[in-house]
Amino acid sequence: MRTTLFLLSLAGILRAGVLPAPSTDLPDGKPVATIVVAGGCFWGIEGVFEHVKGVKEAVSGYAGGSKMTAHYEIVGSGRTGHAESVQVTYDPQQITFGKLLQVFFSAAHDPTELNRQGPDEGTQYRSVIFYSTDAERKVAEAYIQQLNDAKVFKHKIVTQLTALNGFYPAEEHHQHFLEHNPNYPYIVYNDLPKLRELKKQFPDLWTGKMP
Repeated sequence: MRTTLFLLSLAGILRAGVLPAPSTDLPDGKPVATIVVAGGCFWGIEGVFEHVKGVKEAVSGYAGGSKMTAHYEIVGSGRTGHAESVQVTYDPQQITFGKLLQVFFSAAHDPTELNRQGPDEGTQYRSVIFYSTDAERKVAEAYIQQLNDAKVFKHKIVTQLTALNGFYPAEEHHQHFLEHNPNYPYIVYNDLPKLRELKKQFPDLWTGKMP
């Protein structure tokens, strides 16, 4: 379990305010779609997307490495290629791929931090969008360029775009960790501020109550 306590800096996000929506997006033809993203500890990323309207499910797990090394203790070494990731299943009729990216960059993490988020350091905490199609890659690539050109962050976005070669759900006790442990110190200091930002910046997408 994580023991380091540190208030996650959302300074880059707060300076930017609500980020502009993507200028391009995917069509909404599918009844159900998924997106896999990473940006630090998966507890917080999962917790944010669980509170977004149109999201059907958010699952913590690992992406970027092999099935053989998709285990918490091994991934923690930083040598597996995996990133702590979250697979988000959503309804494109209610929320688009681009809008999910807007939430990801605005409230879920700081995309300008390289191989770390707050107290957590290592490649397993890098910022990544794992794309499943070339269309997803193009939308994500265009949005990153859009945000960099607009200079909405003090520093350049370091989020990687990587083809998804597999997603492996994490151990059961990591699933819905924020929901089940709202008073856990790491959650209080690092992840509840993300939910407050989500509720503040995207009131039309907010669902549920603060833990």
